[in-house]
Amino acid sequence: MPQANLGHRLTKMVARDPDEAHRSVTSLELLYDLAFVVSFAQAGEQLAHLLAEGYVSEGIAGFAFAMFAICWAWTNFSWFASSFDTNDWLYRIMTMVQMVGVVVMALGLPAMFHSLQTGGHFDIRIMAAGYVVMRFAVVAQWLRAIARSHAHWKASLVHAAFISFAQIGWVVLAIADPPTAAVRAVVPVLILLELAGPVLAELRIGGTPWHARHLAERYGLLTIIALGEGVFGTVASVSTLVEREGWSPEAVTVVVAGVGLTFGMWWSYFITPSAQILTRHRRRSVIWGYSHLLIYLSIAATGAGLQVAAHVIEGVTEIGVPGAVLAVALPVLVFELTLFALYRYMMREFEVLHIALIVATVLLLTVALALAAHGVSIGLCLITVTLSPAIVVVGYETIGHRQAAAALERALQ
Repeated sequence: MPQANLGHRLTKMVARDPDEAHRSVTSLELLYDLAFVVSFAQAGEQLAHLLAEGYVSEGIAGFAFAMFAICWAWTNFSWFASSFDTNDWLYRIMTMVQMVGVVVMALGLPAMFHSLQTGGHFDIRIMAAGYVVMRFAVVAQWLRAIARSHAHWKASLVHAAFISFAQIGWVVLAIADPPTAAVRAVVPVLILLELAGPVLAELRIGGTPWHARHLAERYGLLTIIALGEGVFGTVASVSTLVEREGWSPEAVTVVVAGVGLTFGMWWSYFITPSAQILTRHRRRSVIWGYSHLLIYLSIAATGAGLQVAAHVIEGVTEIGVPGAVLAVALPVLVFELTLFALYRYMMREFEVLHIALIVATVLLLTVALALAAHGVSIGLCLITVTLSPAIVVVGYETIGHRQAAAALERALQ
């Protein structure tokens, strides 16, 4: 463990001990995460707006791009911090610069969504500018690690190189303003370039000394931040109902559905014992980390779906109750299926119970959509959607936890 640096004087950036006892999230990391509260809110609000106006494909495409940018920015910082956090004044200033970049990126989201809605050029100029600011600090940190952490300089160089090359691509894309067909071809290539860096650095060139329990805690905390979109969407829906009709059984139903859905997703996420598995099997970290891109996307999309429900209640949308219920049910389905796949990958186990829970999940969401199509109130439809993660929780707490304990024991051998 590095020597205490109470004065935050500049220190040599040496690798952190990946087996360090009592490693926990720092107050600086929590402060950094606040920038992502704004980012998630912006992305969710823009998605809800486009869906409510009938721009479904444009909203989904923009939201997927935005969530990748948001989550990848957070990932770049968090993995570096887990490996090389020195907590000296330079490290703190560089973190602040990254926060500025994240906020600028978030401010660029409305322009990007608007460009998709109007069918004009793909406007990522402000987003790219935010990424330039942020990645200047990220690359500077990796270069500092290269200069001082001799045992991990190769992996650090790969991280710095791939981040730099990808960023050049994004800037060129933003400045060149190519036609839509070219954008559709270039964006996946740049995303693959972004994803390739950690694969090469962590799995092929020795990796960096990240701390398994620390990273698991970091990802769990960002999951909770993303779930805040569900609470926000619930408040938006209920506020609209109360303003129109006052407190009614429908309003209470929407409160129970929204909060229950958010709570059930939280409970479901923390079923997989990620920290223990990553401690024993470090090579599973890349797939584990990448799976969270879908997890965060589906969580934030669920919150946006609840906002769409608010617009439907208000009567200012191009879609009706079935569309609003689908906007909630589909991301919940993606969330649950991703968690099942992640559990299977991490634990190397797949029980009959999992098949039953997957079938029950799909069945309940299908029932919710059928009820909406037959004119059932939006509150009762959302309650049915809420039962989907609730079924997973009940299955785990009654039977699954014993199977999980046995599987974990086998996985740690």
